[in-house]
Amino acid sequence: MEKIKSIGLQLYTIRDHMGTSGEVRDAFARIMEMGYTEAQTAGCKIPYEEFGKYAEEAGIRIVGTHDSLDMMINDLPQSIKNHRALGTTNMGIGGAMGMMKSEEGVMEFIKLANKIADEVYKEGFKFTYHNHSAEFMKYNGKRVMDMLVEGMDPVKTSFVLDTYWVQHGGGDVRAWIEKLSGRIDILHLKDMGRDGTGPYITEIGNGNMDFGSIIESAQKSGVKYYVVEQDRCPGDSFDSARMSSEYIRSRYM
Repeated sequence: MEKIKSIGLQLYTIRDHMGTSGEVRDAFARIMEMGYTEAQTAGCKIPYEEFGKYAEEAGIRIVGTHDSLDMMINDLPQSIKNHRALGTTNMGIGGAMGMMKSEEGVMEFIKLANKIADEVYKEGFKFTYHNHSAEFMKYNGKRVMDMLVEGMDPVKTSFVLDTYWVQHGGGDVRAWIEKLSGRIDILHLKDMGRDGTGPYITEIGNGNMDFGSIIESAQKSGVKYYVVEQDRCPGDSFDSARMSSEYIRSRYM
């Protein structure tokens, strides 16, 4: 299997440590020391220009965002400006759960996503969409995820496929990676553990997901960026981020 050349961190993992300029600078330095050379944002609590500057100073490349859909709708020029300041060409949202509650809502979202994508593509960007498990609901016998795949522009949009949420929704992770070959710029590496209360998100290597096979499929399917995300951590989120990095670097890099 071809080795991964670099790994990133979805900064939602360490969101409690990124509230001020000083915290952001320190966080970038700490994750760089752990072996992360890329990052994906989950909103910015400080000016985008500062955020991008501190990432660059630390040697961290911003490869994508989970940003404001409302801003993309209501002030797209400002959203484009913000993403230029970060140095990324992937303009993303973390999901559109509210619009996935009906078939009509899904179709409305697809139209909206393509409209945004048409505009940002002219400026050198792609619109990216991150799934949860809600996208594996069915309306009239058809999965929401299939509707998104069929409806969203395959050139001007891309998927941030999340391994945990695919499996949580009942999907086969490898099969979805292969189905979306060429359409995944960012793959979220997120492990699934299980206890008496059900599935939970855990550090990479602590759960049950077969990341060797997942990464093998991802490499063949043209995934560009591998980004660790842990929505909830049992202790210090930096400790969890370090554990995941050490596991991945010891086996797949």
